[in-house]
Amino acid sequence: MSLASSIRTIAVWEMNRSMTTMGRHVLPLAAGLLVLLVLVTAFAAQSGVHMQDGIYRIGIDDPDVARVVTPDNRFATYLDDAPALWESRFAYDIIILHGEVYAADTDKGRAALKALERDYEGYVSHVATREPDLFAAYPLWIDLQYVKSEIDFLATQSGQQVGAPADARVPPAPSGPVEAVTVPPSAMPVSEDDLREHLAEAGGGHPLDRYTGIISGDPAMDRFRTPSELSAPLPFDALVLVFVFIFPLYFTSQFFMMSVMNERVGRAGEALLSTPVRPSAIIIGKALPYFTIMLLVAAAITLFAGAPLTILFPLIPVILFFLANALIIGMAARSFKELSFVSIFFSTLATSYLFFPTVFANTHVISIISPLTLVVLDIQGNGFTAMEYVYSTALFFATSIILFYVGTVNFREERLFSEKPLASRLMDFISGGISRAHPHLSLFLLSAFTIPFVFMAQMMTLVLFFNIPMPLSLVLLTVSAAFIEEFAKSIGIYAAARERPGFLTVKNLLVGAVAIGFGFLVGEKLLLFATLAQITESIFGSVLFLSLQVLWMPLLLHIAGVLITGSFLLLWGRRGYGPGLVAASVVHSLYNLHFLTGVLL
Repeated sequence: MSLASSIRTIAVWEMNRSMTTMGRHVLPLAAGLLVLLVLVTAFAAQSGVHMQDGIYRIGIDDPDVARVVTPDNRFATYLDDAPALWESRFAYDIIILHGEVYAADTDKGRAALKALERDYEGYVSHVATREPDLFAAYPLWIDLQYVKSEIDFLATQSGQQVGAPADARVPPAPSGPVEAVTVPPSAMPVSEDDLREHLAEAGGGHPLDRYTGIISGDPAMDRFRTPSELSAPLPFDALVLVFVFIFPLYFTSQFFMMSVMNERVGRAGEALLSTPVRPSAIIIGKALPYFTIMLLVAAAITLFAGAPLTILFPLIPVILFFLANALIIGMAARSFKELSFVSIFFSTLATSYLFFPTVFANTHVISIISPLTLVVLDIQGNGFTAMEYVYSTALFFATSIILFYVGTVNFREERLFSEKPLASRLMDFISGGISRAHPHLSLFLLSAFTIPFVFMAQMMTLVLFFNIPMPLSLVLLTVSAAFIEEFAKSIGIYAAARERPGFLTVKNLLVGAVAIGFGFLVGEKLLLFATLAQITESIFGSVLFLSLQVLWMPLLLHIAGVLITGSFLLLWGRRGYGPGLVAASVVHSLYNLHFLTGVLL
């Protein structure tokens, strides 16, 4: 049987099995919850959400004034004469007597006053919108034309001053000839009726309109705003739409994870392993239906929302990343309880890595490390280049390929049906990639293959420490980056020593340290030069990837770090791994801080 026919057979079998076993219990429940969600959403959209109804008590002595706040369900409105209202004023959050507003000196009273101000602004806007001459009521309309920021983030590294000098006393005078600005045409490309409709929607539209309007609104109308409608162009609205894409993708990957776990717990995978089919065909065949479903779901949401289909390209590596991690988690967890814990932990880290950098879209180069930034840029109409696509997705493609390879190598009976703890099983997965005939070559390749995971973990710390004031953020980033690298370099030595206690000798430690150092350096520089050039241009990137020009210094550092951790293992066994890792991280941190101090000075 050929590889293609094996994959097709396994894929069809996986779909039939999922529909008959998992679908019998899970799919009806999921369908019922989906129908319930649609009904609740439709009811909420029709009648609104009334959790804040009547939270503020307001007393008014004039029926005409009461009409201003009556449409706001947050206010419980009471009409009475002025003396009675003043006598019982402490029973109200706000009272309005003869056009004068009196608010209680409490947090609730101040919140009610703020709500009243917004209601009054909406009332004034409604009255102005109904004026016969709209441009007399709204004489100023602002035509928004966003220009991409060209801030040079390298200026601070070279000592240049980006902002205005602090001791400036007089406004700056222009230098050179002053060119006259072309006066815009007086006629607006939008009719007065469209402007009235826009004002009415802005004042009383459904809250969800702010999200759907990003991609389905009229581009010409979206450009024009009154001064009160101006707001900073932040990508949070687009992030809400991105979450709509990511949630069903991650949810679908859980079915793949549970499928792998079901075969292990029920030992149904033994029959599959006994067939004359290669493990790679089994894994690809099992994952292919879920990959297809996830891609179709993303395409359906894209078409429904009216977004460009090009956003599917950044989502493909995210789909592969979810499936690869679902495979490893499903193979490593011993029970569904452990599976739930690990999957929740992974989802937290993955969501943080994917969403946090996207907040800085169009603001800082750090945002490019997440493929979701490309989705946001495409939804906003800015698009992305091929180089930006490589920068954002290379780590996801690389880690997915490596995880699928690890799963393929360990997809055998003694790994799948072992009852060892989670940490021990993960060590077995790593040691499974270390050849007994060529251990040092395996350590070289293993250290090179850890580079994508190291970069991804370091990028995660970069996202976490990005908003902490300097120099504390740089120090934290330096220490965490050193610890991540030392852990990745030493994990191969630790796994080999754990599986084969006689392997760790002085000779093997020296040769292994050199092999790991070279492998780590080669993988680091190749991936760095190929994909992360933009990140390294910032001051934060220079902390993570120091001494790019002098290759022999980081090589000696990598070898020294492995030797320090390996020496602790050699002298004190597995108990010395933790202290050895800390000692190597301290040396690495001092090395980085030395170069960082030189850069900053």
